Amino acid sequence: MIQLKKVSKVFSNGLKVLDNIELTVQKNEFLYLVGPSGAGKSTLLKLIFREQHPSQGEIYIDNFLLNTIQADQIPYLRRNIGVVFQDFKLLPKRTVFENIAFALRFLNYSRRRLRRQVTQVLSLVGLNEKMSRLPSELSGGEQQRICIARAIVNNPSILLADEPTGNLDPDTSIDIIQLLSKINLLRNTTMIVATHNQAIVNDIRKRVIELKNGKIVRDQQLGAYCQ
Repeated sequence: MIQLKKVSKVFSNGLKVLDNIELTVQKNEFLYLVGPSGAGKSTLLKLIFREQHPSQGEIYIDNFLLNTIQADQIPYLRRNIGVVFQDFKLLPKRTVFENIAFALRFLNYSRRRLRRQVTQVLSLVGLNEKMSRLPSELSGGEQQRICIARAIVNNPSILLADEPTGNLDPDTSIDIIQLLSKINLLRNTTMIVATHNQAIVNDIRKRVIELKNGKIVRDQQLGAYCQ
């Protein structure tokens, strides 16, 4: 599903954020990216999403080489990759329904199909009754659930979550990771979650990839936050 071969990322100021990364993520897998701030977690996700380019090495998505992707092909790649952010990035003047439907704006769906898909994902995240609300009328946990619904409304094969519990309390954080785990199982979605949250990694055990100084220092099945 996802493969990184000897991938490094060096910024224009000479800072090396990723160093010779070798990583394979299988279809339908769920893994955590852990490590201190500056370890390279967010950069790795941005490389997979093709928001940034590797300085060296190769990145494959379904055997498709991202290094040589043409600009007009990137939107098609991203239709298969959903992204969830720490700070929600919801449109404040649009309803929950409109926020989720906005992700389908370029796909020329009929009104009936669009409503069906939005309703389905709202049901999956448990917020069907909130579809007419504005983001400001929702709790932080509810806003993150809407972000997840928006990210999966087109049924992508990959979901990247960058600190999805960073602004949430402990109980809500557990609920969000349980939801992501549910999506992973029900929709066969490959899931990569970058997190500093030790409790969720320790409570909901998955594969753990630990980054330190831009290198993978641990790859452990059913791992804890700290070895």
